[in-house]
Amino acid sequence: MIKVYVDADACPVRAEAERVATRHRAPMFVVSNGGLRPSPNPLVENVIVPDGPDVADMWIADRAGPGDVVITADIPLAARCVENGARVLKPNGESLTAANVGNALATRDLMTDLRAADPFRQGGGKPFSKADRSRFLDALEREMRAASRGTA
Repeated sequence: MIKVYVDADACPVRAEAERVATRHRAPMFVVSNGGLRPSPNPLVENVIVPDGPDVADMWIADRAGPGDVVITADIPLAARCVENGARVLKPNGESLTAANVGNALATRDLMTDLRAADPFRQGGGKPFSKADRSRFLDALEREMRAASRGTA
């Protein structure tokens, strides 16, 4: 059975993920260190992990495996989940796979180094848009269908 894991801290697409997971009757785990309103949906389990660096990431990575779908913007978590055989989507709909997660990780590390070297090079990039939300919905639907068929 497909399970959906959401790295919920600062995730802008929880409601959309819940809608798609419910349509596919897939259990969904919303993992955070607290502060989120629990969903009344019986397929959605709100998982509260202790405070600490990467505790939510470790919880997801320890459980996500082949046939599961993980939603995260955290590239190191995505790399671990891809390694475990899970399908990974970023909130903007970009799919992270074995073919591209290494490049994403290298880019993340490079940007971290650049920001550390230049304190004026800060900022979070472009804002989340309606187009990103739409791309995410389309991508999640494709991933759920592929996972249910067991295709790559």
